[in-house]
Amino acid sequence: MNYLPTDLLQTFVAVADYGGFTQAGDALGRSQPAISLQIRRLEELVGATLLLRNNKALAPTPEGLILLQYARDILALNKEAMIKLSQPELAGCLRLGIPNEFASSLPEVLGKFSQAHPNVTLEVTCDLSSNLVERYRSKELDLVFALHTSLRTISPEEGWMEDLVWATSIHHTCHTRHPVPLIVAPRGCVYRHRIIEALDSMSIPWRIVYTCASFSGIRAGVLAGLGVTVLGKSIVPEGLRVVESSDYLPALPGVQMRLLYNREQTSPAVAGFVQFISRTAPVAGDGLSLDGLRAG
Repeated sequence: MNYLPTDLLQTFVAVADYGGFTQAGDALGRSQPAISLQIRRLEELVGATLLLRNNKALAPTPEGLILLQYARDILALNKEAMIKLSQPELAGCLRLGIPNEFASSLPEVLGKFSQAHPNVTLEVTCDLSSNLVERYRSKELDLVFALHTSLRTISPEEGWMEDLVWATSIHHTCHTRHPVPLIVAPRGCVYRHRIIEALDSMSIPWRIVYTCASFSGIRAGVLAGLGVTVLGKSIVPEGLRVVESSDYLPALPGVQMRLLYNREQTSPAVAGFVQFISRTAPVAGDGLSLDGLRAG
Protein backbone atom coordinates (compact mmCIF):
# COMPACT_ATOMS: atom_id res chain seq x y z
CA MET A 1 0.00 0.00 0.00
CA ASN A 2 1.26 3.47 -0.86
CA TYR A 3 1.86 6.04 1.85
CA LEU A 4 1.93 9.84 1.71
CA PRO A 5 5.44 11.27 2.30
CA THR A 6 5.33 14.30 4.58
CA ASP A 7 7.61 16.31 2.29
CA LEU A 8 5.06 16.00 -0.52
CA LEU A 9 2.24 16.94 1.83
CA GLN A 10 4.17 19.98 3.06
CA THR A 11 4.70 21.10 -0.52
CA PHE A 12 1.03 20.58 -1.35
CA VAL A 13 -0.08 22.65 1.65
CA ALA A 14 2.37 25.41 0.71
CA VAL A 15 1.14 25.55 -2.90
CA ALA A 16 -2.49 25.63 -1.75
CA ASP A 17 -1.83 28.37 0.80
CA TYR A 18 0.39 30.54 -1.40
CA GLY A 19 -1.60 29.94 -4.58
CA GLY A 20 1.29 29.05 -6.84
CA PHE A 21 4.39 26.89 -7.40
CA THR A 22 6.81 29.83 -7.50
CA GLN A 23 5.51 31.36 -4.26
CA ALA A 24 5.59 28.00 -2.49
CA GLY A 25 9.12 27.40 -3.77
CA ASP A 26 10.25 30.73 -2.36
CA ALA A 27 8.78 29.82 1.04
CA LEU A 28 10.29 26.34 1.09
CA GLY A 29 13.62 27.22 -0.50
CA ARG A 30 13.07 25.07 -3.59
CA SER A 31 12.86 25.76 -7.30
CA GLN A 32 9.58 26.02 -9.18
CA PRO A 33 10.32 22.85 -11.24
CA ALA A 34 11.05 20.93 -8.02
CA ILE A 35 7.73 22.01 -6.54
CA SER A 36 5.90 21.07 -9.74
CA LEU A 37 7.54 17.63 -9.74
CA GLN A 38 6.55 16.97 -6.14
CA ILE A 39 2.91 17.88 -6.81
CA ARG A 40 2.92 15.58 -9.84
CA ARG A 41 4.32 12.73 -7.72
CA LEU A 42 1.63 13.32 -5.09
CA GLU A 43 -1.13 13.29 -7.72
CA GLU A 44 0.24 10.00 -9.07
CA LEU A 45 0.21 8.52 -5.57
CA VAL A 46 -3.41 9.44 -4.85
CA GLY A 47 -4.61 8.92 -8.42
CA ALA A 48 -6.35 12.28 -8.70
CA THR A 49 -5.81 15.85 -9.89
CA LEU A 50 -5.28 17.99 -6.80
CA LEU A 51 -4.84 21.52 -8.17
CA LEU A 52 -6.40 23.56 -10.98
CA ARG A 53 -5.49 27.03 -12.21
CA ASN A 54 -8.17 29.56 -11.22
CA ASN A 55 -7.87 33.28 -12.05
CA LYS A 56 -4.09 33.02 -12.51
CA ALA A 57 -3.73 31.15 -9.20
CA LEU A 58 -3.81 27.49 -8.29
CA ALA A 59 -6.85 26.26 -6.34
CA PRO A 60 -7.53 22.79 -4.89
CA THR A 61 -9.94 20.48 -6.71
CA PRO A 62 -12.65 18.71 -4.65
CA GLU A 63 -10.21 15.84 -4.17
CA GLY A 64 -7.52 18.37 -3.33
CA LEU A 65 -9.66 19.93 -0.60
CA ILE A 66 -10.15 16.54 1.01
CA LEU A 67 -6.43 15.78 0.94
CA LEU A 68 -5.57 19.30 2.14
CA GLN A 69 -7.36 18.76 5.45
CA TYR A 70 -5.71 15.37 5.93
CA ALA A 71 -2.34 16.89 5.02
CA ARG A 72 -2.69 19.63 7.65
CA ASP A 73 -3.65 17.06 10.30
CA ILE A 74 -0.80 14.70 9.37
CA LEU A 75 1.78 17.50 9.42
CA ALA A 76 0.50 18.81 12.73
CA LEU A 77 0.69 15.34 14.32
CA ASN A 78 4.14 14.81 12.87
CA LYS A 79 5.35 18.08 14.39
CA GLU A 80 3.81 17.26 17.76
CA ALA A 81 5.49 13.85 17.81
CA MET A 82 8.89 15.36 16.96
CA ILE A 83 8.50 18.00 19.65
CA LYS A 84 7.47 15.42 22.24
CA LEU A 85 10.27 12.99 21.47
CA SER A 86 13.22 15.16 20.46
CA GLN A 87 13.34 17.99 22.96
CA PRO A 88 15.09 17.63 26.33
CA GLU A 89 13.21 18.26 29.52
CA LEU A 90 12.86 22.01 30.12
CA ALA A 91 12.35 23.88 33.37
CA GLY A 92 12.18 27.46 34.56
CA CYS A 93 9.96 30.50 34.14
CA LEU A 94 9.05 32.00 30.79
CA ARG A 95 7.66 35.57 30.74
CA LEU A 96 5.68 36.05 27.53
CA GLY A 97 4.28 39.24 26.05
CA ILE A 98 1.23 38.74 23.83
CA PRO A 99 -0.82 41.32 21.88
CA ASN A 100 -4.37 41.68 23.21
CA GLU A 101 -6.01 39.79 20.35
CA PHE A 102 -4.19 36.64 21.40
CA ALA A 103 -6.07 36.41 24.69
CA SER A 104 -8.77 34.14 23.27
CA SER A 105 -6.72 32.09 20.80
CA LEU A 106 -3.45 31.52 22.66
CA PRO A 107 -4.47 28.99 25.39
CA GLU A 108 -4.53 26.04 22.95
CA VAL A 109 -0.91 26.61 21.94
CA LEU A 110 0.28 27.28 25.48
CA GLY A 111 -1.59 24.19 26.65
CA LYS A 112 0.25 22.02 24.15
CA PHE A 113 3.58 23.53 25.16
CA SER A 114 2.82 22.96 28.85
CA GLN A 115 1.87 19.34 28.19
CA ALA A 116 5.21 18.81 26.44
CA HIS A 117 7.16 20.73 29.14
CA PRO A 118 5.23 20.64 32.44
CA ASN A 119 8.19 22.03 34.42
CA VAL A 120 8.12 25.38 32.62
CA THR A 121 6.07 28.08 34.37
CA LEU A 122 4.42 30.54 31.98
CA GLU A 123 3.74 34.17 32.92
CA VAL A 124 1.70 35.87 30.18
CA THR A 125 1.17 39.63 29.77
CA CYS A 126 -1.33 40.97 27.20
CA ASP A 127 -0.98 44.54 25.90
CA LEU A 128 -0.43 46.62 22.77
CA SER A 129 2.62 45.56 20.76
CA SER A 130 4.35 48.91 21.34
CA ASN A 131 3.98 48.56 25.13
CA LEU A 132 5.18 44.97 25.06
CA VAL A 133 8.29 45.95 23.13
CA GLU A 134 9.12 48.58 25.74
CA ARG A 135 8.74 46.02 28.54
CA TYR A 136 10.94 43.59 26.62
CA ARG A 137 13.62 46.26 26.23
CA SER A 138 13.49 46.94 29.97
CA LYS A 139 14.00 43.18 30.56
CA GLU A 140 10.58 42.68 32.16
CA LEU A 141 9.67 40.07 29.53
CA ASP A 142 11.72 37.20 28.07
CA LEU A 143 9.92 36.85 24.76
CA VAL A 144 7.42 39.09 23.01
CA PHE A 145 5.09 38.57 20.06
CA ALA A 146 4.91 41.99 18.37
CA LEU A 147 3.40 43.32 15.15
CA HIS A 148 5.72 44.87 12.59
CA THR A 149 4.92 46.60 9.30
CA SER A 150 7.90 45.24 7.33
CA LEU A 151 7.08 42.83 4.49
CA ARG A 152 10.52 41.25 4.11
CA THR A 153 10.72 37.46 4.21
CA ILE A 154 11.33 36.06 7.68
CA SER A 155 12.08 32.58 9.00
CA PRO A 156 9.72 30.59 11.31
CA GLU A 157 12.07 31.38 14.20
CA GLU A 158 11.51 35.11 13.56
CA GLY A 159 7.73 35.05 13.07
CA TRP A 160 5.16 34.92 10.29
CA MET A 161 3.02 37.04 7.98
CA GLU A 162 -0.47 38.10 9.03
CA ASP A 163 -3.31 39.02 6.66
CA LEU A 164 -5.49 41.93 7.77
CA VAL A 165 -9.21 42.29 7.05
CA TRP A 166 -11.96 44.81 7.70
CA ALA A 167 -14.52 43.59 10.21
CA THR A 168 -18.03 44.77 11.00
CA SER A 169 -21.08 43.43 12.83
CA ILE A 170 -23.16 40.79 11.07
CA HIS A 171 -26.17 43.02 11.79
CA HIS A 172 -24.79 46.37 10.59
CA THR A 173 -23.34 48.02 7.49
CA CYS A 174 -21.09 50.64 9.05
CA HIS A 175 -18.55 50.17 6.28
CA THR A 176 -20.90 51.96 3.82
CA ARG A 177 -21.06 55.18 5.83
CA HIS A 178 -19.16 58.36 4.98
CA PRO A 179 -17.02 59.26 6.69
CA VAL A 180 -16.13 55.69 7.68
CA PRO A 181 -16.67 55.26 11.45
CA LEU A 182 -13.60 53.60 12.96
CA ILE A 183 -13.13 51.59 16.14
CA VAL A 184 -9.44 51.44 17.01
CA ALA A 185 -6.91 50.88 19.76
CA PRO A 186 -4.96 53.84 21.18
CA ARG A 187 -2.07 55.51 19.33
CA GLY A 188 0.87 53.17 18.82
CA CYS A 189 -1.29 50.30 17.55
CA VAL A 190 -0.04 48.87 14.23
CA TYR A 191 -3.60 48.10 13.12
CA ARG A 192 -4.63 51.70 13.74
CA HIS A 193 -1.70 52.93 11.65
CA ARG A 194 -2.59 50.52 8.83
CA ILE A 195 -6.25 51.62 8.84
CA ILE A 196 -5.53 55.34 8.60
CA GLU A 197 -2.72 54.86 6.08
CA ALA A 198 -4.95 52.78 3.78
CA LEU A 199 -7.93 55.15 3.95
CA ASP A 200 -5.81 58.26 3.43
CA SER A 201 -4.07 56.68 0.43
CA MET A 202 -7.49 56.31 -1.25
CA SER A 203 -8.74 59.74 -0.05
CA ILE A 204 -11.58 58.04 1.82
CA PRO A 205 -12.93 60.23 4.64
CA TRP A 206 -12.93 58.68 8.11
CA ARG A 207 -13.48 59.51 11.76
CA ILE A 208 -12.62 57.67 14.96
CA VAL A 209 -15.81 57.04 16.91
CA TYR A 210 -14.51 54.66 19.59
CA THR A 211 -11.07 53.98 21.07
CA CYS A 212 -10.34 51.07 23.38
CA ALA A 213 -7.12 49.30 24.40
CA SER A 214 -8.74 45.89 24.94
CA PHE A 215 -9.75 43.42 22.25
CA SER A 216 -13.01 42.66 24.07
CA GLY A 217 -13.86 46.37 24.13
CA ILE A 218 -13.18 46.77 20.40
CA ARG A 219 -15.29 43.69 19.67
CA ALA A 220 -18.13 45.05 21.79
CA GLY A 221 -18.06 48.38 19.94
CA VAL A 222 -18.22 46.67 16.55
CA LEU A 223 -20.99 44.33 17.71
CA ALA A 224 -23.01 47.37 18.80
CA GLY A 225 -22.75 48.86 15.32
CA LEU A 226 -20.64 51.85 16.32
CA GLY A 227 -18.17 51.35 13.50
CA VAL A 228 -15.71 49.06 11.72
CA THR A 229 -12.25 47.86 12.68
CA VAL A 230 -9.36 45.84 11.30
CA LEU A 231 -8.36 42.42 12.65
CA GLY A 232 -6.13 39.52 11.79
CA LYS A 233 -8.02 37.31 9.37
CA SER A 234 -7.98 34.25 11.61
CA ILE A 235 -9.24 35.92 14.78
CA VAL A 236 -12.47 37.53 13.53
CA PRO A 237 -14.75 36.52 16.44
CA GLU A 238 -18.30 35.25 16.43
CA GLY A 239 -20.80 38.01 15.69
CA LEU A 240 -18.48 39.86 13.32
CA ARG A 241 -17.99 39.38 9.59
CA VAL A 242 -15.23 40.16 7.14
CA VAL A 243 -15.89 43.04 4.74
CA GLU A 244 -14.19 42.30 1.43
CA SER A 245 -12.22 45.13 -0.15
CA SER A 246 -14.58 47.08 -2.41
CA ASP A 247 -15.56 50.57 -3.43
CA TYR A 248 -16.20 51.27 0.25
CA LEU A 249 -12.95 50.09 1.84
CA PRO A 250 -9.42 49.65 0.43
CA ALA A 251 -7.34 46.48 0.46
CA LEU A 252 -4.96 46.26 3.39
CA PRO A 253 -1.28 45.29 3.24
CA GLY A 254 -0.28 42.53 5.60
CA VAL A 255 1.87 42.82 8.68
CA GLN A 256 4.41 40.59 10.38
CA MET A 257 4.13 38.97 13.77
CA ARG A 258 7.70 38.94 15.05
CA LEU A 259 9.18 36.99 17.94
CA LEU A 260 11.47 39.22 19.99
CA TYR A 261 13.97 37.49 22.26
CA ASN A 262 17.67 37.62 23.03
CA ARG A 263 19.19 35.19 20.55
CA GLU A 264 22.66 35.46 22.08
CA GLN A 265 21.64 34.82 25.70
CA THR A 266 18.61 32.56 25.28
CA SER A 267 17.51 30.52 28.29
CA PRO A 268 16.59 26.85 27.71
CA ALA A 269 12.91 27.68 28.34
CA VAL A 270 12.90 30.47 25.73
CA ALA A 271 14.84 28.39 23.21
CA GLY A 272 12.49 25.46 23.72
CA PHE A 273 9.42 27.66 23.27
CA VAL A 274 10.79 29.24 20.07
CA GLN A 275 11.56 25.79 18.67
CA PHE A 276 8.05 24.66 19.60
CA ILE A 277 6.49 27.68 17.87
CA SER A 278 8.56 27.33 14.70
CA ARG A 279 7.73 23.62 14.42
CA THR A 280 4.05 24.03 15.22
CA ALA A 281 3.42 26.97 12.90
CA PRO A 282 1.90 25.87 9.57
CA VAL A 283 4.21 26.27 6.59
CA ALA A 284 2.39 29.26 5.09
CA GLY A 285 2.11 31.21 8.30
CA ASP A 286 -1.52 30.41 9.00
CA GLY A 287 -0.90 31.00 12.66
CA LEU A 288 0.08 29.07 15.72
CA SER A 289 -3.10 27.71 17.22
CA LEU A 290 -2.79 24.83 14.74
CA ASP A 291 -5.98 26.26 13.28
CA GLY A 292 -4.78 29.85 13.43
CA LEU A 293 -3.07 31.97 16.02
CA ARG A 294 -3.09 35.60 14.98
CA ALA A 295 -1.96 38.87 16.22
CA GLY A 296 -3.01 42.37 17.00
